[in-house]
Amino acid sequence: MNVPRPRKIVLLVALVATLALLCCGGGVTAVLLGGLNDDGTKKLNASLGCGKGGPVDPDSKLPRVRPYGAAQIRNAAIIINVGSDLKLPPRAWVIAIATAMQESRLSNLGNLGSRNDHDSLGLFQQRPSAGWGTPAQIMDPVYASTKFYDKLKTIAGWETMPLTEAAQRVQISAYPDAYAKHEPLATQIVNTLADGAAAAVGSSISMVCTASGQIAASGWTSPVKAAVGSGFRTASRPSHQGVDLIAGRYTPIHAAASGIVSKVKCDEDHSGRQTCNVDGYPGKGGCGWMVEIQSAGNIMTRYCHMVQRPFVKEGQEVAAGDVLGRVGTSGNSSGPHLHFEVHLNNDRSSAGAIDPVPFMREQGAPLGGDG
Repeated sequence: MNVPRPRKIVLLVALVATLALLCCGGGVTAVLLGGLNDDGTKKLNASLGCGKGGPVDPDSKLPRVRPYGAAQIRNAAIIINVGSDLKLPPRAWVIAIATAMQESRLSNLGNLGSRNDHDSLGLFQQRPSAGWGTPAQIMDPVYASTKFYDKLKTIAGWETMPLTEAAQRVQISAYPDAYAKHEPLATQIVNTLADGAAAAVGSSISMVCTASGQIAASGWTSPVKAAVGSGFRTASRPSHQGVDLIAGRYTPIHAAASGIVSKVKCDEDHSGRQTCNVDGYPGKGGCGWMVEIQSAGNIMTRYCHMVQRPFVKEGQEVAAGDVLGRVGTSGNSSGPHLHFEVHLNNDRSSAGAIDPVPFMREQGAPLGGDG
């Protein structure tokens, strides 16, 4: 399969302009999404294009994405271009990039001698003895990427699986949970090299931006289709650590990303009471019925004020879009809504909280209805 040859210069100009227009979201977020450009400006997701401009040619001058070097980013561009040639949606590209990050750090590894895992070779550490191809074939990044995608296509439901599960179904690794940690940076790489494709609908090849209820190639989705009410740490509510999404009672609440349910509880009010099965009121205190989920990249999301006991249990694996519970007004609440928080570094405290609105926009899953 041929890798696409150089595209029109206007595509590269548009990509550079897109990156230049993006604003910063704080030092921790910049590190999470790929660090600093060579000129020292903070780099966030190039999500404005939703993939419409197509992948960048691997043989062109490519942008820097730390901590990877030029050869590694070129390999990433090849993986993305092969996925595009095969008419696979951008979610497949994110999965493939994350897999190669874990297996080879995006390096086309040859025989490592005694450090080699059996006869594993190349970007995906595929084994000739396991039928992936000859050593020469596997060392061709186009061939290796094609074989990875061919196997991925045979897995029913891979489009909506947690990334680490889909990758493991292909690789059959001794470390099945290792792929998850690469998902945020793999998303950034796909956005940078493919005109924001990780913000497009993950299961579609049409390269359109997500609407509410759709899952982006990044693996994120809006928890409810609802307008944003009270914002993050406003002047009137400086200790408000999330945003309020105004939705009717019993509206389903969806997991914003795949992960592990780390907390399910009736949050105590100011008097230490667990009275979540009745409507709350302003000043009562507490989150009411609530759920917390730990996702790839040490990101924790919190969902508050549910109308009844949540549908999930602690330790349960959930996929993006799974229903966690229903909107209510339990706890410190003046009416039905979902209070939604995003925390970095799995820090449940206020120190870990960030504004969910720009964060979700960067994931291609904007809050506030259809975005």
